[in-house]
Amino acid sequence: MSYLPADPSRPRGTDAVDWSATFARRTSSFGDELTAILSLAGAADVITFSGGFPAPEVFPTDALRQLLPRLAGADAAVALQYSPTEGLPAARAAVSAQLERSQGVGVDPADVLITSGGIEGLQLLARTLLDPGDRVLVEAPTYLGAITAFTGFEATVDGVEMDEQGLRLDALEAALGHGRPPKLLYVIPDHQNPTGRTLPPERRRGLVELCRRYGVLIVEDVAYRELGFDGHALPSLWSLAPDGVLQLGTFSKIFMPGVRLGWAVGPDAVVSAMTSAKQNSDQCAGALGQMLMAEFLDGGHLTANLVKARALYRARAEAMTDALERYMPDGVTWLRPRGGFFVWLTAPAHIDTRALVAPATQLGVAYVPGRPFYTVERGGNELRLAFSGVEPVAIDEGIRRLAELLSPGRTSA
Repeated sequence: MSYLPADPSRPRGTDAVDWSATFARRTSSFGDELTAILSLAGAADVITFSGGFPAPEVFPTDALRQLLPRLAGADAAVALQYSPTEGLPAARAAVSAQLERSQGVGVDPADVLITSGGIEGLQLLARTLLDPGDRVLVEAPTYLGAITAFTGFEATVDGVEMDEQGLRLDALEAALGHGRPPKLLYVIPDHQNPTGRTLPPERRRGLVELCRRYGVLIVEDVAYRELGFDGHALPSLWSLAPDGVLQLGTFSKIFMPGVRLGWAVGPDAVVSAMTSAKQNSDQCAGALGQMLMAEFLDGGHLTANLVKARALYRARAEAMTDALERYMPDGVTWLRPRGGFFVWLTAPAHIDTRALVAPATQLGVAYVPGRPFYTVERGGNELRLAFSGVEPVAIDEGIRRLAELLSPGRTSA
């Protein structure tokens, strides 16, 4: 192979081509928000309320020390090899058993798809169902990774209003009955990201009935379902209507994000099509992570680890809400979460939380402003605070700094 000599007239270290002009129109700027959140994961000089990172204190290191040597030894031929696209039989069986224990619905392991995290499940779903211009309904606000996934396939994404109990059924019915019929409704019914709200049982049943009547697929994200502080979980939407709900789950929050693993269960035709789409994505989730997850679940380690995780996250949520009550100026409101990782904060209408991101970083505190969680220009005075990965002493200091930033004297300048 030969190469042309460098052009001496071209300045070194410059690029004459504007490659951004070649980007596909579906390229979304929402990804920048996710990149910014993840970039702070290891920051030592910033109190990071931005990312929904699990607490390292609940990582199952003792169990891993037992499991890894065997998987790297006698089971290496499976654990260190490629896996089937749909997942290893042991991993699919472990997920099936866990779903029956936690949600009371039996599913054949052959009907479980193992994904590389929850976000890949969303990408596979979008690749499978969405053509340019298709309509998708989401909660307003909702997980910004879902907005990115759907808009990345050029869908029209419409937000449905919420109240303190989650998605409003009257707003959903209005959205279903107006405009182009939606392909799907994406919802996080338990300890929602970003608001922390949980949909009550009567709304869950009403939501399922409405979508069944209009022939709309429900996509249920259960990332935080197992992290209710009291250990009590409401019926999942999938358990109410397995034929009309595609459930997407992740092990990042309840096992560890170091292995990117999740699952999809639901209507056979949809899961089968997502499996085919995965063949043109990463082809398969990592086998070592799948074996670790299967051994972790089958050995009963998850149950004990969840008890520890719930207690830790409850203490951190209380530290945050106590600090908010202690430091925040009048006019700032929030909801006290009952599970999950987040507190959703609303400041007075004149405050622009996006404009305050840089000043907050200078004070050594980070959060996510509210706008990226909406599909329209909303949320300018809102923000998301994640308490999950921050110790209580740092939570108190971080909220004190944030309150200083939101005080009338600072924000009027």
